[in-house]
Amino acid sequence: MPLPSAALRSPRPATGPSRRTLLRAGAAGSAATAAGSLLAACGGGSGAAAGGPVTIEMWHGQTDTGKAAIAALVAEFQRTHPGIRVDIGGGVLSDAMLQKVTAALASGSYPDIAYIFGSDLASIARSPKVVDLTATVRSGPTPWSRFWAPARAAVTVNGRVRAAPALLDSLAVVCNKKIFAAKGLALPQPGWTWQEFVDTARALTDSRAGVYGTGWPGAGDEDTVWRIWPMVWDLGGEVVAGDGKHIGFRDTGVKALETVAALARDRSVYIDPKPGSEQMYQVFLSGRMGMVATGPWQLPDIVQAKTDYHVVPLPSYSRRPITISGPDTWTAFDNGEARVAATRTFLTWLMQPAQDVQWDVQAGSLPLSRATQALPQWTRKTRETAGLNVFTKALETARVRPNHAAYPQISEALGQAVTAVLLGRSTPAQALHDCARQADAALLIPR
Repeated sequence: MPLPSAALRSPRPATGPSRRTLLRAGAAGSAATAAGSLLAACGGGSGAAAGGPVTIEMWHGQTDTGKAAIAALVAEFQRTHPGIRVDIGGGVLSDAMLQKVTAALASGSYPDIAYIFGSDLASIARSPKVVDLTATVRSGPTPWSRFWAPARAAVTVNGRVRAAPALLDSLAVVCNKKIFAAKGLALPQPGWTWQEFVDTARALTDSRAGVYGTGWPGAGDEDTVWRIWPMVWDLGGEVVAGDGKHIGFRDTGVKALETVAALARDRSVYIDPKPGSEQMYQVFLSGRMGMVATGPWQLPDIVQAKTDYHVVPLPSYSRRPITISGPDTWTAFDNGEARVAATRTFLTWLMQPAQDVQWDVQAGSLPLSRATQALPQWTRKTRETAGLNVFTKALETARVRPNHAAYPQISEALGQAVTAVLLGRSTPAQALHDCARQADAALLIPR
C-alpha cells in the first residue's frame, strides 16, 4: 500500500500504508529531531559563493534498509559528481514528512528535496517554493514515456510535473497455499471476481481454529480507503466527479461497500483497528489468514516467515484487470539557482535505470520505468522472488488517486464509511450518504 503506503493515513493521505515495513519501520522522530533538521536545512549553505561544491539538503524519510540504500546511492553520486554534495543527515521519517515540510516552508528553512507521499503532493505543490520539474523529466536520459503511467500520473499536478517519482508499488492478493490446500480449494487465478473473493474468504474461514479468510484495515485511515478505489474505478466511478464539486462514487461506492459488508456479515474478515495494518499482517504471517490484499513491500516478510504463498492479481467486478498504485515522490524546493540546478542534476541521475534498479532491489520499490524492468538485476530479482512479477505486470492497468487538494478530506470521509460498514454500525447506503455529505462540502471550499 502499499504499501501504501502505503501511510497517507488518517485525515492526511500518503501512499502506502505505514504499510511498507522495510521503508517505514520505527517510531516517529522527536520534536528535538525535527527542530534540528530545520536548523540543518537553514545552515547547510550552497558552497557556491565560496567556489566550492554546491550542497543540497535531502530529507529522505527512510529507516533501516531504505536509508542504507539511499546512502549508498548518494555516495556513488558524489563520487561521480564532485561539484555537488548531498546532505542526508536531516529530516524526519516519511510518515511525519508532510507536517515537517509544511512547518519548514512556513519558517523559510526548508530542504532542497523531501520524500513526499504522492497523495500529499497536491497540497505541497501549492507552495511557490516547489520546483517545476516538467522540463527536467522530459529532457532526461530516460524518455518520460518509458516511465510507468502511475509513476507519471502521481507527480503531475494540473498538467505540470511537480516532483520526481521515488517509489512505485501496486496492490495484489497474496494467498497462503497451506490454508487453501487444507480446505481443498483451488488457488484463485487472474480474472476472478469480487464475488469469488467473498465466497473464497467465507470458505477459508474457520472460527474454531482462529483462521480468517482475509483481512481489512479498520482504522479509518488511507490504508482502509485505498483498497476501495480499484473497485470504484472498475464500476465506472471516479474519486471526484467531472464538475469538480461532488464525489464521483455515489452509486459505485455503495456497491463497493456492499462487498465489504458481505465480508463483515460472513465474519470472514479480520479487522485491524490500528493504523499501519501491522496486526493484520501478523495474523497472515502466523498462518491464520488465507488471503490478504497487499503490495510488494510485504513479500520479504512473507518469505522470511517461510509461508508457502501464491500471488494473484486483484479481483474485479468486470473480470478485467485493474488495481491501484500508490507512488511516493522526491519533491524539490527552491533554495536559489545554484541549489536548484544541483537538485535537478541529482534527481535526473537518481531516476536513471542504473540507479533506479539499485533502489528497487534494496528498498522494495517496483521499477519506475520499463527500461529499469529490462535490466538483468531486476530480472534476477523477479526470478528469486515468487509473485513479484504479478505486482510489476499489474502496473500495466494500475491507476493512482487524483492529485486534488481536497483528497485528504475525501479520504477521511470514506475511511469513516468503510470502518462503519466493517463494524456493522452502518449500511453501505447510509455510510456512503454520510461520506458524500462530508466530502462534497470539502470540494466546495476554494483552494
